[in-house]
Amino acid sequence: MGTLTYDSKLVASFDDRVLAHLQAVIWAKLRRGEPFAFTWTEATASSGFGRTSVWLSPAIPVAFEYFGGRAPRLNASWVKALNRSANSAVGLTIVPEPTEAGPEPGA
Repeated sequence: MGTLTYDSKLVASFDDRVLAHLQAVIWAKLRRGEPFAFTWTEATASSGFGRTSVWLSPAIPVAFEYFGGRAPRLNASWVKALNRSANSAVGLTIVPEPTEAGPEPGA
């Protein structure tokens, strides 16, 4: 499990594979100067599942820390799906990972 630290105050845990895909999407949007909302759910000791939403902006520090030593291979289809989510009116949410499309026949 890796962590996303937002504004040095909020720390959220994600599986390293999920976190790597989130990082690709978040950094791309922030690099372009695009603020956006990010909402996720996580298990909490007191209430079962809680929902958290933050407004991500280039002016607010975000850090990604991984448990594993190797970066997971990114699924381009999942990055695209997460980007679509981030560009929606609702903002970035963690959508299920689609299966990767294999190479085109004859390619």
